[in-house]
Amino acid sequence: MSSSYKSGFVNIIGFPNSGKSTLINSIIGEKISIITYKPQTTRHRILGIFNQPYIQIVFSDTPGIIMHPIGLIQKIMMQYVKKSLEDADIILFTTEIGRKETIPPNINKCLFFQKKPIIILINKIDKIGIKCRENILYDTIEYWNKIFPKSEILPISALKKINEDLLINKIITFLSEHPPYYPNDIFSNKSERFFVSEIIRENIFIFYRKEIPYCTEIQTELFKEYNNFIYIRSTIYVERNSQKGILIGEKGKSIKKLEYYSVMDIESFFKKKVQLFLNVKICKNWRYDYNKLKNFGY
Repeated sequence: MSSSYKSGFVNIIGFPNSGKSTLINSIIGEKISIITYKPQTTRHRILGIFNQPYIQIVFSDTPGIIMHPIGLIQKIMMQYVKKSLEDADIILFTTEIGRKETIPPNINKCLFFQKKPIIILINKIDKIGIKCRENILYDTIEYWNKIFPKSEILPISALKKINEDLLINKIITFLSEHPPYYPNDIFSNKSERFFVSEIIRENIFIFYRKEIPYCTEIQTELFKEYNNFIYIRSTIYVERNSQKGILIGEKGKSIKKLEYYSVMDIESFFKKKVQLFLNVKICKNWRYDYNKLKNFGY
C-alpha cells in the first residue's frame, strides 16, 4: 500500500433533525441512514465509507443530541454520541441556519477539550430566501463562533449538495497518512439484515403517529438471497397489545401497507425482487430493559 494513502474517521454529531443522516447519505451515495421529519430517528452509530483514489473517509452517523435523555435507550444513544467524540479523527458538528441551541454540559465539556479538528456545519442554507439569507447566516455564524472560536465554520445544504465538495476537501487536508481501514468496495460496516430492519423502521416513522415509531424495534431473522430474488422475514416488536393492534390495523390493512412500501424500498436498495414477511410481537418495556436492549444490538 502506498505511503501517500490518507484515511481517517469523521464522526458527525448534532441535534435531531439537523441533517446528519441526509449529509452522510449524500456523501456516500447510498441510503445508509434513514431519514424522517420526526426527531430521534437514528438510534445506532452507522458507518458510511467514502473512497477516492488514495483516500478513505469513514463517516459515522450518530443519534441526535438529546438535552435531557429519558429512559435507558436514550441514555445509550447519548453514550454513542460521547463515544463518537473519543474515537474520531475529525468531528463534524451539524446545526442549521437560524438555529441557536444549548449543548448539554457533558457533551459541551467533551467538545471544549478536544484537540482534534472540529468543523461546524451550518446546514439547510437552501431553506432561507436569498434576500434574507446573508443576515440570518451571519447571525448564526456569530453565535456558533462564540461557542467554538477555534473551529472552522462552513455553510452547507446536505439536501442540495451545496459546498459538499468543499467539505470533502477540507476533511482531506486534516487526514493523516494511513492505509484504508476497510476494503474499497464496501460502503458500510452494517449487514444486509440491519438495512432491511432500518428500511422497515423508516416506513413505520412515515406511516404511524404518536408513540408507535418510538416503541417499535425490528429484527430481521431471515435474509435468503437467490440470483435475482431475496426472501426476508422480519419481526416488529412493540411494548403493548394496543400498539400491536394499531400497527396491524383493521383487517390487517396497516401492516399490509407497511409491507408494500417496505418491499418497494428494499427492492430499490438491493436491486432485486423481494418477498417480505412481517410478524408483530410484544416485548414489554424493551426500551427500559438493559438485557432486552442488548439483545436488540444496543
